[in-house]
Amino acid sequence: MASSAATSEAAPPTVETSTVTDEQQSDGSKLRTFLGILKRFIGVSDLAAVRFSLPSQLLEPTPNLEYWNYIDAPNAFAGIGTSDEPLDRMLEVVRFWLTKDLKYIKGKPCKPYNSVLGEFFRCNWETEDNAPRINTAAFGEASAKGGLSALKSSSKSDKNASAASLTVPQHGAATPDTKPLRISYLTEQTSHHPPVSAFHVSCPEKGISARGFDQITAKFTGTSVRVLPGEHNMGIFITLEKRGGEEYQLTHPPAHLGGLLRGSLSVSVSEMAYIKCPQTKIKCILHYYDEGWTRSVNKIDGVIFKYDPENDDKHRVQDVPDEDVLARLNGPWRERVHFSLGPKPFKNVAPEDQHTIIDVAPLNVAPKILPPDEQQAPNESLHFWSGVTNAIHNKQFSQATNIKLELEEAQREKARERERTGATFQPVFFDHATGNGGRPDLTDKGREVLERAQRGEWSLEGVI
Repeated sequence: MASSAATSEAAPPTVETSTVTDEQQSDGSKLRTFLGILKRFIGVSDLAAVRFSLPSQLLEPTPNLEYWNYIDAPNAFAGIGTSDEPLDRMLEVVRFWLTKDLKYIKGKPCKPYNSVLGEFFRCNWETEDNAPRINTAAFGEASAKGGLSALKSSSKSDKNASAASLTVPQHGAATPDTKPLRISYLTEQTSHHPPVSAFHVSCPEKGISARGFDQITAKFTGTSVRVLPGEHNMGIFITLEKRGGEEYQLTHPPAHLGGLLRGSLSVSVSEMAYIKCPQTKIKCILHYYDEGWTRSVNKIDGVIFKYDPENDDKHRVQDVPDEDVLARLNGPWRERVHFSLGPKPFKNVAPEDQHTIIDVAPLNVAPKILPPDEQQAPNESLHFWSGVTNAIHNKQFSQATNIKLELEEAQREKARERERTGATFQPVFFDHATGNGGRPDLTDKGREVLERAQRGEWSLEGVI
């Protein structure tokens, strides 16, 4: 999913929906209230182009920039680029992709605070380097007829071999005997209209980085909210420095926020996600099925294949000819996904040749390591929204709403001042507010912040 299911408070027209009350609502009551608000926007082409201020009791006490990131399983991210074969590295990227939405699988969708222009968030994760190495050549050629003929095999066939499980284990801090891998994250709200944030993820020890812009469009259908990536959201771009700068582009499929009528929010995904690497000329299509009479809900059907980056014309699983197929994927993305080698339809593959790429059942969202309060900047997410957060935790909803409205009005005044003076907002940590092919570059200050985070240093002295 391209971003949280939050609608934007960052662009006109304005619809005032806030009510000042300290009455605590149940989850079902919150959803009924939220549904009543959304009904005002039936027919609006893009909810992300509408600013409306929700009462605090409908909000999760979490800033959007903190809530939304793709590193729910940091060991899966750190496991990218380990394997020597191009197909295996693509499978490592797919494995990471299937962990990035653990927050929805293990928790419930929520409405965090929307970000203000110039707000930023940073954190670290520390994790073990324990993602299983993927080596499909070791599976032998018995299950890899046809499509893998061009790939080298370093082992003889073993027809009695059992299916492999290559899922990542539950995240945990490194043991005293091992040095933890540190992954650092920086994101900044770079645009106000439309609302866009830039992000950068760095794991220098493994030579892995990721970047992109987060932006959504959203439409209320009457029973659910359909969320798609916005025009500036070109996906996640992962670069493997130790593999000659290989770049993988991972694009987001449409998502649906449902369960509004029955009072229990749920997220489903539909249509296609694409992962491609022009350097290795390997592409993956993941077809998400969210409903249907003959298919399971929340299931994916995927194919990994050889493609021509200069003639990228294969957009559906069924469009890929067998001679180009390297592997197939199948299974419920909320549970366990398997892959098989070669072009054989997955339903015809023997169980011992259906290998597990991810099993999310034992996984949970990894905790973040956050900067100390005293070393956070005024516009850093956790500090900026702390008054609202503290009031919500204390169930002082009227106070939380008033603080929230004051913060929002201060931002509107800053926007009016920029308009009066003709000033243009320039992000601090990123060179690009939007554009650049969806790949925001870090400024010197952005690089410095991430380098300090890698050293476990949170001071911003001399940076901002």
